[in-house]
Amino acid sequence: MVDIRRPRTRRAARAITATTAAVAAGSLAVACTASTTHAGPSEDAPKPTIVLVHGAFADGSSWNDVIDKLGKDRYPVVAAANPLRGPAADATTVRGLISHINGPVILVGHSYGGSVISTAAAGSDQVKALVYVAAFLPAPGETALELTGKFPGSTLPATLDPVAYTNTDGSPGTDLYIQQGKFHDQFAADVPADRAALAAAAQRPIAQAALEEKATVAAWTDKPSWDVVTTQDFNIPVAAQRFMAERAHAQVTEVAASHSVAVSHPDLVADVIEQAARNTAAH
Repeated sequence: MVDIRRPRTRRAARAITATTAAVAAGSLAVACTASTTHAGPSEDAPKPTIVLVHGAFADGSSWNDVIDKLGKDRYPVVAAANPLRGPAADATTVRGLISHINGPVILVGHSYGGSVISTAAAGSDQVKALVYVAAFLPAPGETALELTGKFPGSTLPATLDPVAYTNTDGSPGTDLYIQQGKFHDQFAADVPADRAALAAAAQRPIAQAALEEKATVAAWTDKPSWDVVTTQDFNIPVAAQRFMAERAHAQVTEVAASHSVAVSHPDLVADVIEQAARNTAAH
């Protein structure tokens, strides 16, 4: 019995020793891994806040799928409520929102929202980059209406539905909608018809005066900019978009999409925004 038990005892001792060594090695490996993780770049590092500014005939919900993608990639996001009254007044609203945010901001504008961010970001050290999405990049003295007509291709005028209103000072004004029956083809041809119908019903009008207001500043002259150019756009002709992007020395991504590109191609739009965020963080 002694001869049989001793080998088992020795084997048990060796097994215990081996197990203890393995646990110790495993603990060391975990410790090393944890140390490496904390020492290197972390996904939890602070990221700039993305501020999204919608344009005419839309609202903040037009960014929903872009917001979803940015959120999954852990970017803080705010979709601003753009009053659509005029670039100067609307930029004041956006600047107020930006000043309420801690840390750096990437400012994104769709369509007429491009005119707004070009003004809102001027002189702001907090805004690190501009992203234009099928948008206007006006130079001082230019209007959105002028840039739309600079090149052929826009069919927007024939689809508009003007609605008169009275300003608080008693002066007359005109709001512009897109006729609901023409909204899908004009604004969102590559968006499912049922979703385009919802957007048509919920669209926010823009004051005609806003499209006729001259820009006074252009933040793209001294801030890095990115531009999503839509080649199947019936609101802002692609030639006009290319002209403005080239003039601004923007980093351009072209896509065969309608004016409603944030709805039809949200992943692409989000990717361009993240490119801008990563680039500015690296500098």
